[in-house]
Amino acid sequence: MGWWYEYPKAKPRKPADGIKAQSKKFGQTWWASKWLAALERLMDSGRLSRGRSYARSGQVLNLDIKPGHVDARVQGSRPQPYKVKIDITPLSEKEWQRVADAMAEQAIFAAKLLAGEMPQNIEEAFAAAKVNLFPTSSGDLDTDCSCPDWSNPCKHIAAVYYLLGEQFDGDPFLLFRLRGKSKDEIMSLLRARRVMSALEEAAPIESEKADRVKEEPLLPLDLDPDRFWIGSADLSDFRVSIAAPPIDAAPIKRLGLPKFWHGKQDFTVLLTGAYQAITEASLEAGNVPAK
Repeated sequence: MGWWYEYPKAKPRKPADGIKAQSKKFGQTWWASKWLAALERLMDSGRLSRGRSYARSGQVLNLDIKPGHVDARVQGSRPQPYKVKIDITPLSEKEWQRVADAMAEQAIFAAKLLAGEMPQNIEEAFAAAKVNLFPTSSGDLDTDCSCPDWSNPCKHIAAVYYLLGEQFDGDPFLLFRLRGKSKDEIMSLLRARRVMSALEEAAPIESEKADRVKEEPLLPLDLDPDRFWIGSADLSDFRVSIAAPPIDAAPIKRLGLPKFWHGKQDFTVLLTGAYQAITEASLEAGNVPAK
């Protein structure tokens, strides 16, 4: 009769300053859920479960997100934390230019992104540019951990991946950063295209105005002051359409918290409520038949 002794599994050390998951459910937003779905296709359920446990208990010590690269340290059972690296190929400059063109073609994309929101169907812009925002196969990700586990991805990589999903919940622009562009860079791309679009739309109108001025030169104001309040165009068909904006409080969301605000309540939330009240009052007034 042989003897067999089963050693208990080593428990991870508990760091004092680890990053603990803030929510019970990872991937609360649709974009974070898609990010996590890519990992869950690559890992077995056991390591995924231990990775979630590590993320919730604060075993991940740091997250350093750069374009195309994530560095992290995860405390395991050994004194020295393990080093985790996650690489995802950034989009090239030409690919980002195509994505920005596709975004600019959809006004709602540009409006929501400029307001700091992630459009529900933003993937359409990436698909139009023939690139992917989210990893779609194991070839899109290159992961590495200094732990002795032969499996890749391991539970330490899974813990980092889950916490990344939570980070993306709070700031979707981190996902863009991982793909190669910061929030400011994406904003610059979209604003540049909006300016170009406005100039292209205004060019025929300005040309028409110039031609009209050549044909019918206006008198100087001091010679004909009575024409100051007279419009040059026929406004008989002019109509105003009152409709709710696609994004509530877009100016506030774009400009951010003003320097004068020191209140305890969230300024954006307060102003969003005010904008919604104004919208409702405007819609109600617009539906009242004219007397």
